[in-house]
Amino acid sequence: MSDLEDTNSAMATGAQYPFRRLLPDAPLLAAATGRRPAHRPVWFMRQAGRSLPEYREIRAGIGMLESCFNPELVCEITVQPVRRHKVDAAILFSDIVVPLKAAGIDLDIVAGTGPVVANPVRSASDVAALPRLRPEEVGAVTDAIGLLTRELGDTPLIGFAGAPFTLASYLVEGGPSRNHERTKALMHSDPHTWHALLGALADTTITFLKAQLHAGVDAVQLFDSWAGALSLAEYRQFVLPHSERVFAEVAEANVPRIHFGVGTGELLGAMGEAGADVVGVDWRIPLHDAARRVGPGKALQGNLDPAVLFAGWDAVEREVRRIAEEGDRAIAAGAAGHIFNLGHGVLPDTDPAVLTAVVELVHSL
Repeated sequence: MSDLEDTNSAMATGAQYPFRRLLPDAPLLAAATGRRPAHRPVWFMRQAGRSLPEYREIRAGIGMLESCFNPELVCEITVQPVRRHKVDAAILFSDIVVPLKAAGIDLDIVAGTGPVVANPVRSASDVAALPRLRPEEVGAVTDAIGLLTRELGDTPLIGFAGAPFTLASYLVEGGPSRNHERTKALMHSDPHTWHALLGALADTTITFLKAQLHAGVDAVQLFDSWAGALSLAEYRQFVLPHSERVFAEVAEANVPRIHFGVGTGELLGAMGEAGADVVGVDWRIPLHDAARRVGPGKALQGNLDPAVLFAGWDAVEREVRRIAEEGDRAIAAGAAGHIFNLGHGVLPDTDPAVLTAVVELVHSL
């Protein structure tokens, strides 16, 4: 029996989530599941790090991947924005390539560039040679989650993973790409190899998310960061079935599942079909329009433009209030709830005081 099958078998027993906290009053979990929260929940993608001076201090001289495999450091960095901003959720400090690195793929995160893969995956033999992730290989991550569930009190912890398409784009291109030309070429020229690659990466993603769920995370987010590079037809044919499988495999954990991509306005309907409970929306589309595209019964997350945080408080306040109003309109249009967030991650030069003020404003609304 494979590691993935072992994990699935454990799921059937119900014994694989012994560390799940009961947080019935957590606003984020309420909004994500169609209940009325005590206040509108707010958290920020990339809140764990980047803009915080305490993060830069504690990370000084320590590489990104080294940091991600240090449980005590992961715990401290994850808690920092909760401590400073009083956000309604923590998100695990990690990176979407962590499970690939843990499985044994030769890659590194280069400052100023991003993930760089030593041996890109571009053939059927390359796919066949990909190592598969075993749960014990991310033991440092699950140890960090154990520390966090004791540290965070009643603040939910969001675990996450990269979606199969976005992971594939890094592996095929060898690193970040503007046009994803090699990825799309493989997709269209050799669909069999493409689907074998995404199937293998879906296995890795499922194993990684289940390990986090077993350790006690309260929600999970699937980042398909580069899906916006695809047409709707490409997304439906080459990506959606694999994302659907990921969400289906973690459904029995009974925690909110969030799906997010950048530049995905034209894909929101299809992304809403993938199986998530919450769909993240970037800043390019109003939330009430997103609600119509996603369809009723799902909560929305977003969608302040991260660049607006540099515009001065009057502009920030105006935009926060506008988005809160659009969130209310989205709920009136059938969305299950609204979680306030940015339309992408916190930019490194963002003033942390502005983020704190945004949280206070959202809570006051």
